[in-house]
Amino acid sequence: MRQIKRDPIDYKHIPLSSDIEFISGRYTPLEEKIIDFKDRKVLYVIGNAILDNSCCGIGGCRYAIVPGFIIDFKYKKDAGLSVSKVEPIQDLKERQEIKTMINGRELVTQIDFW
Repeated sequence: MRQIKRDPIDYKHIPLSSDIEFISGRYTPLEEKIIDFKDRKVLYVIGNAILDNSCCGIGGCRYAIVPGFIIDFKYKKDAGLSVSKVEPIQDLKERQEIKTMINGRELVTQIDFW
């Protein structure tokens, strides 16, 4: 299957160590990190999610969210939050390689790409 390259997008940096509530619980972004990958920089966020208000029981996980390749890091502010220009990672082989790298560095149970 052929991958379509997505145009760069703005990523608004989420405040770290602040709980963000949702219907079934909350999640807390803890750290932003950057790794080198094939002469490019990849931005990812590590955090915890807690499901404690769900009809199906309780649970939680440690996660990584990968906004993408950094094009322009924290190049502007929006409503007081930094914004970076990133290119979402579409190539499935690159995603798998980046997952392997993150799993080698972090204790996470879930890795999601934008």
